[in-house]
Amino acid sequence: MWGGCRLVPLLLLALLRGLCHGREPAPGAVTCGSVLKLLNTRHSVRLHSHEVKYGSGSGQQSVTGVESSDDANSYWRIRGKTDGSCQRGTPVKCGQAVRLTHVNTGKNLHTHHFPSPLSNNQEVSAFGDDGEGDDLDIWIVQCTGTYWEREDAVRFKHVGTEVFLSITGEQYGHPIRGQREVHGMPTANHHNYWKAMEGVFIKPSVDPAKHDEL
Repeated sequence: MWGGCRLVPLLLLALLRGLCHGREPAPGAVTCGSVLKLLNTRHSVRLHSHEVKYGSGSGQQSVTGVESSDDANSYWRIRGKTDGSCQRGTPVKCGQAVRLTHVNTGKNLHTHHFPSPLSNNQEVSAFGDDGEGDDLDIWIVQCTGTYWEREDAVRFKHVGTEVFLSITGEQYGHPIRGQREVHGMPTANHHNYWKAMEGVFIKPSVDPAKHDEL
């Protein structure tokens, strides 16, 4: 009976092998277009921004960490390196370049060679207008496996300056008392692990081409 398998065309066998090796989207993967909150697993605070500018450094919109899980200013949209490079519903791969756009202000997570105000690491800000900034808005998702899974703790490495999105616990005073400083660090360590939390996750698509581009 098994000898009949030899009659299966080689092309069909190749297709079957492809299906068995993970070309179907992972059901628990974070997808392009999803809106979510990111929890720093070391310090238990969520990545946050608001219309408060730094009083030093770049003077751009500040990015902080907050303990509250229900703050509406902690939502970020997952987008591609460029428009159209991360189609809505496509699972984000480990090693993929993304932009994180702050939902309420339309600015992108950004870093550059300014010192952060409290720890003197590298300042992280929110930059741009209506989701459009510059090349310093691009981060690489570092994780294990094929896709960024919702249950995974991942790192975000900045493409332009090679620092990791981090929190080490420094707290601000007035006017954002108790919020934590978010900054870039040159080394990978336990301060720069993040996990996807609350949000709206776009269902992984079997055929991403059927979705509109971001």
